[in-house]
Amino acid sequence: MYHEKQQRELCALHALNNLFQDKSSFSKSQLDQICQSLSPNEYINPHRSILGLGNYDVNVIIAALHLKDCEAIWFDKRKDPSRIDTSKIVGFILNVPSNYKVGFVKLPIQRRHWIAIRQINKEYWNLDSKLDAPQCLGDLYYGHMFQESSMLQYLREQLQSNDKELFVVCTCEVDKSQQWLLPDNEQR
Repeated sequence: MYHEKQQRELCALHALNNLFQDKSSFSKSQLDQICQSLSPNEYINPHRSILGLGNYDVNVIIAALHLKDCEAIWFDKRKDPSRIDTSKIVGFILNVPSNYKVGFVKLPIQRRHWIAIRQINKEYWNLDSKLDAPQCLGDLYYGHMFQESSMLQYLREQLQSNDKELFVVCTCEVDKSQQWLLPDNEQR
């Protein structure tokens, strides 16, 4: 299992590489190029930190996913995550608030942090780059049915917070036909 650890403000890069399970999926220079293409005439690029150390916004993640023929779909918190057909998706990217630290000192600055969640070997994993190791969210495959209760419960808990956002990552083809979303009467 591939798991990039947090460096500087590169959590978006780590989340993308962890999601695709490949350290060469994206590089900092590729994400910086995306920033430049999104705002070519801006002296200070609004899609990354002012120092150019990372802290990429959702527009950069969406553009990067497009390079892999994938889409990031904002998940409406009013819906239950059981509406997601997990057999049709690549995984999830979760955006959460994060305290800013210098050494061991927390500064009164709120930043955003990107986390990848995906299924690997029939289990769901939290691939947060701030974790020492990936965290298994459970959900072994039994027969022909996924027992997704612990992963879904984790997503429900995350979505209870107003300052967290969930993006469903799927291929553009799946997004176009909305195959990732189960009808109301077919929730898992």
